[in-house]
Amino acid sequence: MNNIALLFPGQGSQYEGMGDEAWQMSSYANELYEVASSILEYDIKYICFNANADQISNTKYAQPSIFIYSMLASQEIKNKNIIFNMVAGHSLGEISALTVAGVINIEDALKIIKVRASKMESSGIRNPGKMLALINADEEQVAEICNIESIVVANVNSPKQIVVSGEESKINEAVELSKKINVKRAVKLNVSGAFHSPLMSDVRDDLKKVLDDVNFNDALVPVYQNMTCKPTTKAIDLKTNLLNQIENPVNWVKTVNNMDKNNIDLYIETGPNSILKGLNKRITNNKTINFNEL
Repeated sequence: MNNIALLFPGQGSQYEGMGDEAWQMSSYANELYEVASSILEYDIKYICFNANADQISNTKYAQPSIFIYSMLASQEIKNKNIIFNMVAGHSLGEISALTVAGVINIEDALKIIKVRASKMESSGIRNPGKMLALINADEEQVAEICNIESIVVANVNSPKQIVVSGEESKINEAVELSKKINVKRAVKLNVSGAFHSPLMSDVRDDLKKVLDDVNFNDALVPVYQNMTCKPTTKAIDLKTNLLNQIENPVNWVKTVNNMDKNNIDLYIETGPNSILKGLNKRITNNKTINFNEL
């Protein structure tokens, strides 16, 4: 195979007991959990092994748990001598992609995630917001829902799944409007805020501060970032786009369509669950597998 892309999932891919699988996957797991716990200043290994579904879905815990799993999965891919040509990540997954592409090291990635996760969670408390997945909504229906104050498109996950973010009360309005205009399904997501919307703007300063303390290198392979959906290797652009991502939408459809232009032979989802594999089935005819199918 000539062209292989690694894909890294974001929040929502976590699950109860995910530490067990991560532990069995790699002899590097214990060392990584120790490093992560030291940086995060709590026992993330305990969380990954013992937290229930609600606890592991807490933004503070979900983001580092997913990242650690993705790093162990990427190590397994390297152990199999698989050469990849490009990477992309969905939201949080972009930090995993940058790490695997040699832009930042694992320790710095964890420092970024520590700030990103905690500040996103506290922002959700200060500015209560939610996210709503619209299933099989057409452009006119999405536009009508986005006419509600504070509601914006946050994720274009597939042609059949658009996620909007907004103030909690306005998301409730959006649920009712969805019924009225016959959207097939509208599902509230179990997240602690209106991610990828202007309601996350107060996270920006703290995130910028930690990003400025981290050394960014040029990428070893092109990174398709959420902000542009285009390949980038320059350190300065990668850093700027990662900062801006926090309050702007993730267009996964456009990202995958652009990656397809490179004659991709195989996409490998490098993380827990198979959420991106499921989305890709609705976007591209090119094959997507989870890393544990290799």
